[in-house]
Order: sequence, then structure tokens, then C-alpha cells
Amino acid sequence: MEVTELFGSNVFGDEVMKNSLPKEVYRSLRRTIDAGEPLDSNIASAVANAMKDWAVKKGATHYTHWFQPLTNLTAEKHDSFIEPDGDKVIMQLTGKSLIVGEPDASSFPSGGSRATSAARGYTAWDPTSPAFVKEGTLYIPTVFVSYTGETLDKKAPLLKSMTALDAQAKRLLKLFGIECNKVATTVGPEQEYFLIDEEEYLKRKDLILTGRTLFGAPPSRGQELEDHYFGVLKTRISDFMRDLDETLWKYGIFAKTKHNEVAPAQHELAPVFTTTNVAVDGNQLTMELMKKVAKRHGLVCLLHEKPFEGVNGSGKHNNWSLSTDTGLNLLDPGETPESNPRFMLVLACVIAAVDRYQGILRACVASAGNDHRLGANEAPPAILSVYLGDQLGALVDSIVNGREYVPKKAIPGSIGVPSSPIFPIDTTDRNRTSPFAFTGNKFEFRMLGSQASVADPNIVLNTIVAQLFSEAVDALAGVNDFGRACREFTENLLKKHYRIIFNYNGYGPDWEPEAVRRGLLNNKTTADAVPEFFKRENIDVFVRQGVYTEREVVARANIQLENYIKSINIEALTMAEMAKQDIYPAVNGYIAELCAVIENKRAVSEKLNTGADLRLAEKLSAMNEAFFEAVEKLESDLAEMPQGEGPASQKMAHVIVPDMDVVRALSDGMEKLCSSDYWPYPTYTDLLYSVK
Repeated sequence: MEVTELFGSNVFGDEVMKNSLPKEVYRSLRRTIDAGEPLDSNIASAVANAMKDWAVKKGATHYTHWFQPLTNLTAEKHDSFIEPDGDKVIMQLTGKSLIVGEPDASSFPSGGSRATSAARGYTAWDPTSPAFVKEGTLYIPTVFVSYTGETLDKKAPLLKSMTALDAQAKRLLKLFGIECNKVATTVGPEQEYFLIDEEEYLKRKDLILTGRTLFGAPPSRGQELEDHYFGVLKTRISDFMRDLDETLWKYGIFAKTKHNEVAPAQHELAPVFTTTNVAVDGNQLTMELMKKVAKRHGLVCLLHEKPFEGVNGSGKHNNWSLSTDTGLNLLDPGETPESNPRFMLVLACVIAAVDRYQGILRACVASAGNDHRLGANEAPPAILSVYLGDQLGALVDSIVNGREYVPKKAIPGSIGVPSSPIFPIDTTDRNRTSPFAFTGNKFEFRMLGSQASVADPNIVLNTIVAQLFSEAVDALAGVNDFGRACREFTENLLKKHYRIIFNYNGYGPDWEPEAVRRGLLNNKTTADAVPEFFKRENIDVFVRQGVYTEREVVARANIQLENYIKSINIEALTMAEMAKQDIYPAVNGYIAELCAVIENKRAVSEKLNTGADLRLAEKLSAMNEAFFEAVEKLESDLAEMPQGEGPASQKMAHVIVPDMDVVRALSDGMEKLCSSDYWPYPTYTDLLYSVK
């Protein structure tokens, strides 16, 4: 099948809707999707019947309301289309069943926003995200709320944040005489991941239970040669990527770019931009399908942010932009940004939002896995800063410092060979070390972890930018000299929030003390970052924009801390189990062999040199005893956990994780000294280089 025919073949998309729905029903549904008009419940039966007929032709026998609870995963409960008709059955999907479902909400995280006794929950259709057929089931994207109305998912607040930003952006555009029906955020979330051989994976208890290696000495060859990045794809990897592309295309996911990443066995997939809620659904589906397709090829896809110590971790770069339904990109500076007051105001609002709400921007990407990645190989630090590049950086500098701005123009580039084409040199570079970088006509938020839901950072981004837009409109609406007032307001915003702009090396040793001098936050762990959500000003921004209630903000922060505590606890228990059951006995076994060799040599002749064997045996013995004592300390500290998410998360971050670091360091040191015949697990070399 041609790619053009394959693409979206499993999706109830626009062409299918146009061909299967009555014209008035189709037009009504499109108004809801395109302009955000309220859904006309009178069309539900017609849409449900057409959707069912299409799905049945695709082999579906069931339908499910597909939602995103507060677990970073998706959830589904399958119901068949069959309804009794005498002693036979008919296939049916009613309008009511399409619009509303009622799954049990009792076992999903709620963070205290719902009483345990209030188990009822509701799913409600999101018509702006297309339904699709997968493995014999019609998947209907939905939101998920509790019996008392609190949102229990990531989709509902995401849609609310998009609505808030749409409303405030349209208010702001009206100041410039621009009318439109809708302003939407678009997102293109790049996805990094590792692929390893399934046979090797199944020999590692830590990978199976935690998604990362709790032990593992660095291989002799890591990523230092920089030869894996964009390198030639191995045959099995190429076959996997081809299969993955075709699978994703069937579900209308715009998989565009694929390549090897920096670390051995690491790769990346990048999609085309699409509307934020569709992009979020697509990324959740992408992560699920990556794992399933990998299994078909005898591989395992690792989405953990740091599955291997000492090499590049995996992130998910969130490319965020803002456009009208008429095609106007609000983040496009044009050829002369210095004479584009609308763009400069939008830019200033985004910069101010990132500075004022830097705490919750860091918190929304915090997790046990991402703590290992931020500030390490190929990842931005845990400090929020904005990179503007040479052109905009110089423009903002001139405004803040009162200097004349000298525009930087794009120039043609050439390697100096007549036959080589002339290429344009952009007016600004890209900064991989920046957590929030302007990249031409969008911002790239680079702090997301690879297994995280894209919903969380976009909820925060949409909400805080909507708040700054709202404040800008309130300050500028009705002024006599709008041009002057707009310029002064923009300048004041840039001067007030200038500290957040950093156009240099975020990996450099000078940045952290400089950030402290500027008063920027540096919350390195989830335990330190998440409490930002409890601050009054951070709760208020969500409440004012109608995205969360106060109770919902607190609930999500509690869930985030609870997940962090549980994740570290699982890792610590797994580490102790592997240490005592496998590593400690294995090293003792090798020490016993060394002692036997020493005795045999002495029995043959006192002149035989046993010094090297003796020194190795003594060194390993001392390390193994220290290793066992470190494991016992870890278990002792783990057994005495304070009550409450706050104190418990602090102990996990600042006592248990350091305990685990000590255990690991001793084990990794012994691995380098122990015979490979005795070491109980596949090494990093086995894991990172086994796929051919």
C-alpha cells in the first residue's frame, strides 16, 4: 500500500467523516473541531452510527473510551458493540455511549481530590481528537472526571488550558486590529529512546522492574567517539524503524524524522507539528506502539530517562508554537522584529511567564527518572532560562540597556567550492544547552523526560502565557496612545524579567553560581521542585485561568510526590534484592576461586608468585564487605520513613538516593575486578552493543 493510502487508514478522520456523515452533521462537527463551538448533542447518534459502521468494517468488535489518568499512561475499558435482538444480536453504538462512559474511578490516583467512597467516574468524548481502530477495538479519545466534577486526567485540564490561551490571545490580537476565530497551540514532541536485545533485557531484574540499570560499570567504549550520532542504522534497528513508521502512519501520527542519537543504542523519532491535544494523544500512542513494534523485532524499547549511567539520557523536546486559524504564527518575528510590536509584546509575555512561573515549569517535568538526566549528559540543567539567539538577544539587550540596536542580517554561506551550493546562514544559532530556547518561530522546551506525558508541560505553558496575555490586555485596553503604551509595557516586562535570559553555555561551570546571583531557582530533585505547586501565586494562576481548582492543583502535586516516593522505593528494594541474592554471593564465589588458586600454587611450589592473586582477593573481599554494609544501611534507612509526602520525598531524595549511589559505586568497582564468568548480569557492553 502506498504511504499516502496507508496514512490515517485506521483513523476516523476528516475524509471518512465527510463521506459517512450527513452534510449538516458533518458541518456541525467540523465547527466544534475547528472553531471550538459547543458540541450539538443532537448529532451524536448519527456520528456514533457512522463511527461504528466504519470501525466494524475495519474488524472492530468493541469500543473503548480511551483516557489519560494521572499515571502518565493511558487507560481503557472495552465494551462490545453487540446488543440483544431477540435470540440474535445486532452491532450498535448509541449517541449516549459515544459521548459519555462510566468507568470505575476508585483505583486511579486522585491525590485526595476525591473521597475513597466516591468511586464513580465519567469519561466524556473529546471530538477534537480523532477516534481510531486498534487491535479490533474502536478507541474514542475522552476526558475523565470524578463523580463530584474534579478532573482525574491530563486531557481535561489540557483542553481547559488551550481554551484559556485561545481566549486571552484573541483579546490581545484585537488590540492590534486582528480578528480570528481561534488561536491554537501546536506541538511537535521529539521522542528519544533506547533499543536493546530482548534476551539481554530479560536477564536484568532492574530493567524489568524499574526501567533502568541500578548497577553497571561503564563500558570500555561509550559515546566518547561521537560516532553513533546520525550514524548508519544497524539492520535490525532500520527494520524496526521502518515497521514503526508504517504503524504510526496508519494511526495518522506524523512520524517524520528518525536517526541514531548520541549514546550507543539510543535513537530519536520526531513528528510534524499538530494541535496540542492531538499531539499529546499521538505521543501517548507512539510510546505504546514503540514498545509493541520493538517486541516484534526481538527488541525492547526503553523509555526511561536514564536507563544507563554515564551516557546520554533520553528526553522529549517540546516544540511549542502559537498560531491563528488564519495562518498567523504569533511567534514569527518576521524580517524586522524591532518594528513588529505585536511580536515583541508576545515575546515579552512568554519571557515574563517563564521567569515568574519558573518553579512550576521545572516542577511539571520532575520525576525520579528525570532527576538523573537533568544537568547530566546532553540535557539542560535544572535551572530555567530562556535562550533568544544572536538576533533577538541583541534586540532585547538594546531595549533593556538603552543601546542602539544593529540588526543582524542573514548572509549566504559557502564552502568555497564553485560547484557547491550557496546556503543561507541563519541570524541565530541553536543552543542545545538551554532548557527553553527560541528556535526561529517557536520555543523548544527541552526539560521533558522521555517517558513523561506531554500534557503536563503544555498545561503549564498555556496557562502561564494566558495569564501574561491577560495582564497585557488589561493594562493596554483603552489607552489613548496605544503604540507608545505597548512599547513601554513591552520594555518594562523585558527589563523586569531580563534575569531569565541566558544566551550562553548552560553546561558551563559558571552558569550555576551566576543563576544563584540572579535569584533563579535550582531545584535539582523532584522532592525540592514539586512543592512549588503549593505556593499561593502558583495555585492562583491555574484558578484564575479556569484550568484547575485549588484542590486539583494540590492533588496533582501530592500524586507527583507519591509517585516519586514509590519509584525510589521500588528501585531501592530491587537494588537490595539484587545485591544480596546475586552480586554479593557472586563476588564471594570468585574470591573463593582466587583463594583456591593461591593454595594450589603454594602446594606446587613456595616459589610461585601469588601476590597478584592475593592482592585482588583482599581488595575484592574488603569491597564486598563494604558493599554488604552499604546495602544494610540502605535497608535500614528505607525502613524508617517519615509520614507525609513532603518529608518522605525529602528523605528519598537526600538520604535514600545517596545511599543507593554508594551501593552502586562499590558494585560497579567490583564488576571491573570480577571474572566475567562469575558476574551475574549482562554488562553494559552486552546491553549496548548486542544488537547488530
